[in-house]
Amino acid sequence: MSEDGDFLVRFWGVRGSIATAAGPETVRYGGNTSCVEMRCGDRLLVFDSGTGARKLGQSLMSEQWDFDHFFSHTHFDHIVGLPFFSPAYRPDNRIRIRAGHLTAPDTMENALRLAMSAPMFPVPFDIFQAEISFEDFTAGDTLDLGDGITVRTAPLNHPNEATGYRVEYGNRSICYLTDTEHVPDSPDANLLTLMDGADIAIYDTTYTDEEFPNYIGWGHSTWQEGLRLAEVAGVKTFVLFHHDPNRTDDALDNIAKEAKSVFSGAVVAREGDTLRP
Repeated sequence: MSEDGDFLVRFWGVRGSIATAAGPETVRYGGNTSCVEMRCGDRLLVFDSGTGARKLGQSLMSEQWDFDHFFSHTHFDHIVGLPFFSPAYRPDNRIRIRAGHLTAPDTMENALRLAMSAPMFPVPFDIFQAEISFEDFTAGDTLDLGDGITVRTAPLNHPNEATGYRVEYGNRSICYLTDTEHVPDSPDANLLTLMDGADIAIYDTTYTDEEFPNYIGWGHSTWQEGLRLAEVAGVKTFVLFHHDPNRTDDALDNIAKEAKSVFSGAVVAREGDTLRP
């Protein structure tokens, strides 16, 4: 457990779109898709359930948990780890699954049940033994989780919709902003609102500005655009996240150096890293 009042974010998956097999070109940054753990004192919050969720789940199995699991959206790279998330199979756990990108009659529960159904998956959602509940909110809502934890949300520009999050705890803030596509020369007001004065902002940096014109409509942004937003919003630490699966460790090292030269608070997300505001 975290110490009372501790606030942190830990990365279990930092790739986007598809997992990258472990190998000499990905050993330093990791190849799992999006999964982020936050601790607010003794409270656990999980964001997305890409392939990184498997290792996160293994790390949680020594204790009983009652926690909130937020999803940015339901594309495969953000949900594919859920069937392999061990805490969902422990009957004394309680998991509240929350999402803000779906509108009735579509629901988060229906989407996950569909993903774990024949002919796409061998066992159904009901294989889980934990007490699982669902809350579909509207992106833009503010959620009070109790214990001094506030979660602010906003819609992101992504195919089939997505939700961005800002977690506030103890006068500190961490933003989780993936997947989102920017419009050149038109800063996203929703993102700026969530990022305003944030201690840590985790942002979709799949592409570079040079690559971006080839991927308009794919729903992702660039590290340069993220830094432009971070500067305007007064972000303290900017985290490059959702790395292109073709991006090697050496390429990410080069981006890290360039980003650091532009913005001293820039950090490239690596699996296993922990940051504190």
